[in-house]
Amino acid sequence: MPTADVSARPAVPGDEEAIADIQLAAWRATLGADAVAGLPRDEILAQWGAAIEAPPSRQHRVFVATDGPHVVGFAALAQGEIIALEVAPEHRRLGHGSRLLAACVDTLRIHGTSPVRAWAIEGDEAREAFLASAGFAEGGIRRGMDGPAGEMAELMWRADLS
Repeated sequence: MPTADVSARPAVPGDEEAIADIQLAAWRATLGADAVAGLPRDEILAQWGAAIEAPPSRQHRVFVATDGPHVVGFAALAQGEIIALEVAPEHRRLGHGSRLLAACVDTLRIHGTSPVRAWAIEGDEAREAFLASAGFAEGGIRRGMDGPAGEMAELMWRADLS
């Protein structure tokens, strides 16, 4: 079956392998290899498999970006919030993140959801620049969370879709 050279589509069973690898690579790039070294890949893989095959609600979605037949990025939505959006480091700055963001926003618009929220690790200037260029603004909320390297903070970004 012919496929587009680059696209974003809903994730299907089997995509979880690439999603887990992309997530771990992105975390290595952002948090450092030592912080990610001990993470259980099999548990991450199982969580993504469950998110694809049995999402907890109709408001939960997983999308993948493809380059030819290869999955090169992913995004996950949960109740009006983009909870993950990652592109493999070697495929960044090629439009995959924008395609994934568009798939999320289109889905939220179809469901009448506005505003949309996204999170960026505090100090992740590339993520913050990407969100700002897509029309998001800082939302004024900071949350702490456990990360692979210990406590970390995320900043909320938001955009109005109406």
